[in-house]
Amino acid sequence: MCTTYFYDVQDNRNNTMFTLNCKGRLLLVKNPIVMGIINTTPDSFFGESRHTLICDALKMAEKMLEEGATILDIGGQSTRPGSDAITQEEEINRVIPIINAINKLFPKTYISIDTYYATVAKAAVEAGASIVNDISSGTIDDAMIKTVATLNVPYICMHIKGTPKTMQLNPTYNHVMSEVLDFFITKIDECTKAGINDIIIDLGFGFGKLVEHNYEMLKNLESFKMLNKPILVGVSRKGMIYKPLNTTAEFALNGTTVLNTTALQKGANILRVHDVKEAVEAIKLLELLN
Repeated sequence: MCTTYFYDVQDNRNNTMFTLNCKGRLLLVKNPIVMGIINTTPDSFFGESRHTLICDALKMAEKMLEEGATILDIGGQSTRPGSDAITQEEEINRVIPIINAINKLFPKTYISIDTYYATVAKAAVEAGASIVNDISSGTIDDAMIKTVATLNVPYICMHIKGTPKTMQLNPTYNHVMSEVLDFFITKIDECTKAGINDIIIDLGFGFGKLVEHNYEMLKNLESFKMLNKPILVGVSRKGMIYKPLNTTAEFALNGTTVLNTTALQKGANILRVHDVKEAVEAIKLLELLN
């Protein structure tokens, strides 16, 4: 049974502790943890995250684990704004060999599969992944939620407005905070009724949001703690950083660290990043501060 246990005990940042059942292994999220991004795509928005060869992916996996990553997030297709979807078969061909290789070389690693296809999620879990990370929260593939429930693994629900192809075509909200919060209240209920008990929420920074929407959510991140679910924040090298600074993703590491630090101060439990070392350092220094 895949169960999240909610504790009343809290750490110095007033973050609630969670235990996630990852295929029989318990992952305790007491203090913030880091998820490292490994893309098996040739067209991800940040070039240095592309690892299409197994040997390259293994080198990056080893580096991230040495630097302190708790989870490795493996993705087989780009979901950058305006991107076209690839087939489920192509995505499986990209991710499964790398998941197999990482699982064989680093068997104690927690691997998440970044996909919105149910068939890819199932194949990845069978290959060694123990978390499903779905940017669409089941809105693109209506078989996803039911499939994850049968897999008994944690499910990362992300808010997105539209699809990667259309999401940045003038996204509008009457009130972004209330709309995103309402989305999660509904989605958590749907997932729970389907049989998913380990639910992680991801606000979807940059997915169907303008820069001002992203900062409104980050400023009020604490509001989402009322959902009593682990909060994943993924702002790494995104447009909400480099656009206001008139730079590019390649030069957005400093800005990423600034926003990751802010997210930690406001209750983030998981940081999804391209640069593990810097994220781990931010966590360590804030722990000293607290």
